[in-house]
Amino acid sequence: MEINLIRKSGKFNFEASNEGGFTVELDANPAIGGEGKGFRPMETLLIGLGGCSGIDMVNILTKQKEDLADIKININASRVNEEPAIFEEINIQFNLAGNLNEQKVERALALTFDKYCSVANILGRSAKINFTYTINK
Repeated sequence: MEINLIRKSGKFNFEASNEGGFTVELDANPAIGGEGKGFRPMETLLIGLGGCSGIDMVNILTKQKEDLADIKININASRVNEEPAIFEEINIQFNLAGNLNEQKVERALALTFDKYCSVANILGRSAKINFTYTINK
């Protein structure tokens, strides 16, 4: 796995690219001179958490032969008030749609956060991760 960053403009605006050619723009907090031209680095960690756990949830529910019609994920996080300002608590809400068995959803969530999602396992070493879900049939 390789990621490359180049500075695009201003002090803190970077473009990150991966081996597949996909890009994401990063920028710093305006309080230190960022210009709002991209995600802040800590936000990208939350994107990674949402993507990783979402992919695992879809994969597990598919293997369980569950009828998942849609999935939306909302993440809110708080950080400690000292340097380094790491995450203290992360709340992730899964809004699922489909004819889903609640026990299978709960099993998929447990497997996602306890075993499969690498990002959750990394972030969970320093932050409390809470997850909830709703099912819309």
